[in-house]
Amino acid sequence: MGWQLFAVISAVAAGVTSVFAKAGLEEVPSHLANAIRTAIVLGFSVAVLWWSGEHQNTAALNRRAWLFLGLSGFATAVSWVAYFKALSLGSATPVTAIDKASLVVTMILSVVFLSERLGWRAVLGATLIVGGSLLASSGSR
Repeated sequence: MGWQLFAVISAVAAGVTSVFAKAGLEEVPSHLANAIRTAIVLGFSVAVLWWSGEHQNTAALNRRAWLFLGLSGFATAVSWVAYFKALSLGSATPVTAIDKASLVVTMILSVVFLSERLGWRAVLGATLIVGGSLLASSGSR
C-alpha cells in the first residue's frame, strides 16, 4: 500500500475520532477523556509494533531520533490536551476545522527545517484550507 492510502485512512479515522470524542465528552472532563484515549492509543501502538516485528529494529534509535520523537510526542500531547478542551467547550465541526488548519504550520516548518519545496498548488491548497477553516468555524459556538 502506498502513502496515499494510509493518508486517506488517517483522514477518515481522524474524522471519526472527532465525532466519537465529542460524544464521549458529554459528561466527562476533557483531561480524563484525553488520558483514556491516549492509553488506548499507546496500547494499540504497542500491539502494532509487536505485530509488525519493528520492535526488533531499535538500532535506528540514536540521540537525534530520540530528541525529535520526544519533541513530537510532547507536541502531540499539547495538541491533544488543547483539542479535547476545545471539543468540550465547542462543537465538533468548527473545532476540527480550525485544528486541521495545522497543515499551514506543517508546510511552513517543512520548508524551514526539512528543506521541502512548495509549489503554487500547495500554497493555493493551504490558502483554501485556511479559508475553509474560517468559514466552517464561523457562526458556531
